Amino acid sequence: MAKRSAPEVNAGSMADIAFLLLIFFLVTTTIEKDSGINRKLPPMEESDEDVIIKQKNIFTVLLNGRDQLLVEDDLMEVKNLRAAAVEFLDNNGDGSCDYCRGKKDPSSSDNPDKAIISLKNERETSYAAYITVQNELVAAYNVLRNRRALEIGPKSGFRDMNFVEMQANYKDARFTGNKTKLKEVIDQIKLEIPQKLSEVQ
Repeated sequence: MAKRSAPEVNAGSMADIAFLLLIFFLVTTTIEKDSGINRKLPPMEESDEDVIIKQKNIFTVLLNGRDQLLVEDDLMEVKNLRAAAVEFLDNNGDGSCDYCRGKKDPSSSDNPDKAIISLKNERETSYAAYITVQNELVAAYNVLRNRRALEIGPKSGFRDMNFVEMQANYKDARFTGNKTKLKEVIDQIKLEIPQKLSEVQ
């Protein structure tokens, strides 16, 4: 008795169908962008010397796993963080800052150049709380930089323009003012009030 051959399945169009499905899923799928914090790391400095930082020049901010804020070991509401950071940065404890308006408390920071804000969070801290605290600390620097920009801006030809507006105008291609002079003012403000925000692991 002769063997019967099993009928073959025509798979010629399977590759075309798979290719069309692949294209369909690639076109219709939305890929979410990762949102993060825009930070530019400082360049690596090769130095054998240990940098000595006085404890009074460090503003310690801790965000625990229950999203509670501890500033200098005291509980604080997030809404008060910006004012506390501005007060610390603007203290002028050593009297070397001629544009500072602080209390000149000898137990607080010497000047904005030496002041460092140290932020530490725990693994259980929520992302939203962390971003909120980050925003408040950056806003504290912007408060002082905006004030300084309004002080030196009129002398440089940039009347009624704060620091944030100066940065936006510098990046704007439609800005018709003197960009070279504007960059000099921005760099001067960044030098006088550097953003020293340290994130502790």
